[in-house]
Amino acid sequence: MSTPLIEIKDLYVKYGNIEALHGINFTVGEGEIVTLIGANGAGKSTTLMSIAQLPPPEAPKVIKGDILFKGQSILGMAPDKIVANLHMALVPEGRHIFGNLTVEENLKIATYARKEGMDEINRDYKRVYTLFPRLDERKKQRAESLSGGEQQMLALGRALMSGCKIIMLDEPSMGLAPLLMYDMFRALKELNEEGMTILLIEQNANLALKFAHRGYVIDTGEIVAEGPSDKLMEDPEVKKAYLGG
Repeated sequence: MSTPLIEIKDLYVKYGNIEALHGINFTVGEGEIVTLIGANGAGKSTTLMSIAQLPPPEAPKVIKGDILFKGQSILGMAPDKIVANLHMALVPEGRHIFGNLTVEENLKIATYARKEGMDEINRDYKRVYTLFPRLDERKKQRAESLSGGEQQMLALGRALMSGCKIIMLDEPSMGLAPLLMYDMFRALKELNEEGMTILLIEQNANLALKFAHRGYVIDTGEIVAEGPSDKLMEDPEVKKAYLGG
């Protein structure tokens, strides 16, 4: 079996004095879509922030275990190096775009650490605007004037402009109208078909499992079920707790 792209090994994480993760283990293979599902407060966002190596107090502190990228520990790596060297980007819950900047400026700011020439960067601008034509139409508008769905598109577009090959998404469908939610997941599916690796948190467990190749169920900081998405969707306990069945 090949080395996983991302491997979480016996990970324990704290927020202050509160232990949020209690020894979780999971993997993400290159080109996979993997989803983490679970109730609010289960530890899903904590997991993504730990992988992205965001520093406390904004993010939690790893107290035990390891996070591996292609078999090498990334604990202690600076967040900007996670993006620039590992080509891994986090699209956080709440979007965190720069409202006083234009759409175009939000995308441009994500390219600051890229080492490629302008040809590659311009290709990615074109890719973002092709995926999300609304952003092209509004590229001179301030981001704060966009709808919630358009802001989510911008948050994803900004991640793509970092040159990432791995996207971690925290609740991308939150607050979106059904049509915009469809557009978002259509774009993600297209990116995955082109080789993008995706690690996804999604409150809509039905949607997440239909979209992903594999899933892990987190409950109060522990993984309680895992497997191919179709198997999890048929699991009686998972259906009862998360799928309305």
